[in-house]
Amino acid sequence: MTTMPPTLSPSRTTCASLLHELQIIWNEIGESDSERDKMLLQLEQECLDIYRKKVEKTRKYKADLHQSLVESEAEIANIVSALGEHASFSRGRGTLKEQISAIKPTLEELRSKKQERIKEFSEIQSQIVHICAEISGHGQSNSSSDPQVNEHDLTVKKLGELKSHLQELQNEKIFRLQKVNSHVNTVRELAVVMSIDFSKTVNEVHPSLSDPSSHQSKNISNDTLARLTGVIHSLKQEKQQRLQKLKDLGRTLTDLWNLMDTPVDEQKRFGHVISVISSSVDEVSRQGCLALDVIEQTEIEVAQLNVLKSGKMKELVFKRQNELEEIYRGVHMDVDSDAARQILTNLIDSGNVDLSDLLSSMDDQIVKAKEQAVSRKDILDKVEKWRYATDEENWLEEYERDENRYSAGRGAHKNLKRAEKARNLVSKIPAVVDNLTAKVKAWEAEKGIPFLYDKVPILSSLEEYIVLRQEREEERRKSREQKRLQEQLAAEQEALFGSRPTPKKPLGQNTSINTMAGTPLGRRVSTPSGRPGILAGKERRESVRNIIPVNYVALPKDDSVSRGS
Repeated sequence: MTTMPPTLSPSRTTCASLLHELQIIWNEIGESDSERDKMLLQLEQECLDIYRKKVEKTRKYKADLHQSLVESEAEIANIVSALGEHASFSRGRGTLKEQISAIKPTLEELRSKKQERIKEFSEIQSQIVHICAEISGHGQSNSSSDPQVNEHDLTVKKLGELKSHLQELQNEKIFRLQKVNSHVNTVRELAVVMSIDFSKTVNEVHPSLSDPSSHQSKNISNDTLARLTGVIHSLKQEKQQRLQKLKDLGRTLTDLWNLMDTPVDEQKRFGHVISVISSSVDEVSRQGCLALDVIEQTEIEVAQLNVLKSGKMKELVFKRQNELEEIYRGVHMDVDSDAARQILTNLIDSGNVDLSDLLSSMDDQIVKAKEQAVSRKDILDKVEKWRYATDEENWLEEYERDENRYSAGRGAHKNLKRAEKARNLVSKIPAVVDNLTAKVKAWEAEKGIPFLYDKVPILSSLEEYIVLRQEREEERRKSREQKRLQEQLAAEQEALFGSRPTPKKPLGQNTSINTMAGTPLGRRVSTPSGRPGILAGKERRESVRNIIPVNYVALPKDDSVSRGS
């Protein structure tokens, strides 16, 4: 073998030196050429194997680089597709390492963007899962494990859908929380009104509702809302029942107070009870006004007043009777009070009548008596005008009989003015009588009973007055005719015999012994106010009278007459 030229590489020079050294050793050994060729062939084969392995390894490294480049490109394509972006990428030109170096920053950027997107998806899905758990009532039992994110769909559209769904759930959570708070406040208000333990009530629904200072969020599940709704319904029914019971007790209490004439100061103790009688359920909101102890105290008061009521009921019955009689007397209606009181006494002593029913019946009679008094008022006013007019008529008649009415005596000018007014009033008496008669007849036709005034039918009084007035008019006509004849006879005598001086009256002599200070005091025409003459006879002839009506209270004589007829 020849020596390698010096231009060879250091590795080749080393191999040549080694081969040369091997040749020297073989020479020294005396190795045969065949053995030498065999060893050299073996050496050459070993070198080829080494080179071949190196080439295979290098070829595999190239394939790995190419596979890595392909995978990177595929990963970029997948990430771009998952993110929903439309970016395009080209590997460019150059060696594999240059291409890989060129694609690596883009891949790292996309990987980072993907991780951020996955994190965003995960956070949103975690919130969705958490709110869904709150709504379903499972709380945070499933929140320990992170939700699985679909890495193949990380588009902005999908993210927007999740955000929209999260927003809907958050709105639903806010609505439910408001609803829970509203229900809790309603329970608190009802509990305050009825003095019920609020914390115990809501704690039975869910523990998170009873402690507002707790960091635990309030349960907003369907079950909690349903149970709160049931509690509110139950409390409202309880409130309604208590209010109705307190109203009934309040009305009973008011009736007993009215019966017993309880002082106002004593009634003030239960003013809060009376105040709810006219209130609706929604208007009752004062603290403790429907508490059980308030109802119990009111029940005790009613029971005590019921015990006292029976002892004072007799007094109340006669008080109603007095009131009834006063109404009748005020409108000049006749009542048989002695007989009525005797029957009431017998009934109360016998114990065969419910005094409350008797009082209620008497209250009804008082109402009817007041209605009758109102129906008689217009006629009674006209009767009073007629009475006054007849009094003035009587006074005027006596006044005109007084021959000294024009004398300059004491009070004469007042009598002159009164006479002028009386004449004007007397001239209206026929119209007053006609109007009053029409009113009375209409009233009697409507009621079906005669209109009595102090036991006397007013129409009889009017008829008698008309007859008496006509008689007086006839007397005055005859008197005027007689006076005219006397004056005519005196004139004829004067013409025949001449005039004679009239003897003078002594000083101080008065021709009218019934006059004092120029005011006549003679007889007067009777009217319904006090009739010593005509109407007195009617009173004496009034012999038939019902003793007492069937409802044990005094009734006007009008009703008695109508029943008798």
